[in-house]
Amino acid sequence: MNNFYHATRILEGNGTLKEVGNEAKLLGATKVMVVTDDFLSKTPVFSTLTKSLEDAGLSYMVYTNVKPNPRSEDCDAATVVAREENVDLIVAFGGGSAMDQAKAVAALLTNGKTCRDWDNVPLDHPMLPTICIPTTSGTGSEVTFVSVITDTERQFKMSIFDPQKLIPALAICDAEVTLGLPKSLTAACGIDALTHAIEAYTSKVAQPITDSLALTAISLISQNILKAYEDGSNLEARQNMMIGSTIAGIAFINSNVGAVHAISETIGGWFDTPHGVGNSIFLPYVMEFNVSANVKKFADVAVALGVEVTPEMTKEDIAAAGVKKVAELNKQLNIPALKDLSYITPEHFDAIAERSAKNMLSDDNARDITKEDYLDILNKAYTAGRVISYV
Repeated sequence: MNNFYHATRILEGNGTLKEVGNEAKLLGATKVMVVTDDFLSKTPVFSTLTKSLEDAGLSYMVYTNVKPNPRSEDCDAATVVAREENVDLIVAFGGGSAMDQAKAVAALLTNGKTCRDWDNVPLDHPMLPTICIPTTSGTGSEVTFVSVITDTERQFKMSIFDPQKLIPALAICDAEVTLGLPKSLTAACGIDALTHAIEAYTSKVAQPITDSLALTAISLISQNILKAYEDGSNLEARQNMMIGSTIAGIAFINSNVGAVHAISETIGGWFDTPHGVGNSIFLPYVMEFNVSANVKKFADVAVALGVEVTPEMTKEDIAAAGVKKVAELNKQLNIPALKDLSYITPEHFDAIAERSAKNMLSDDNARDITKEDYLDILNKAYTAGRVISYV
């Protein structure tokens, strides 16, 4: 039986950031907490956001203690501030970190307790109304009903998850916000979104609706990521990346991700590796491992990626070309190799493999995967660098 959830309204289009004030007012807001990071709070585009709130006659406060891979204690602290300020609506402005922290705060405000208390536990009450405004094209967090938070005590990424009570009321997807995004972020966030789409399509629990969304996202992202990377002011490419990322978010939250995310979450929770970087590094190696589980689907992925298919190519050939395409894309985007992360060494691999295998995301990976398989993937990524076996 398939079950598909989507209840977040999406306002998409260039210049839609200016609507945040009116939209917040329609949601009944009187006092808004804007959750963002310190850098973004000083940008001209952030002034567009605050001016919109002011023009709508709304009182607001800005909360900037947001770190990459948001921490549970920071979410708890932000909740205390929001409660003291009588906030009745949250606006998240940033990448996945800001949006995940904002969603956690919104959940804690209506459900009480601390972040850690809600790890993988259904919420008692719907989250406080929340508007998510992505400033990168990567996580899809603006349309997902999960908040991934680092439990620093356990060096573990926990999840607040509820498909009916952790739902952003509105996602404002304005590609103009992403103009000028640095190349490194364009690359890592873009491959993060591509990972969402590929893992969504090949997941053991994929369904017809998510399949359609995932293939569309793969196509949009693969056709536009290099354009956005090479020319940060290319608004058409930026808009397609934004749409692709959001579509991938809707797909993966309903069909789950797999081994790429299991490894990325492990090194993110342990070493604070940026999530998009972790996904980018391991995507081609996990794809290579997974191909045999569903050759047809990985051939479909290759076609969506733009692989040129000739009559003599078998499904296996096409699927292999898709893996090669992703590996080459990483190279073109200057994605770091595992060896470039000097703080992760082969001495860590056994523990990383064990934690990854225990991560519940491994359960829905396209192919059954064990600790030993993860060790093979880690060693291959470390020794081969950016080049996989048949590239």
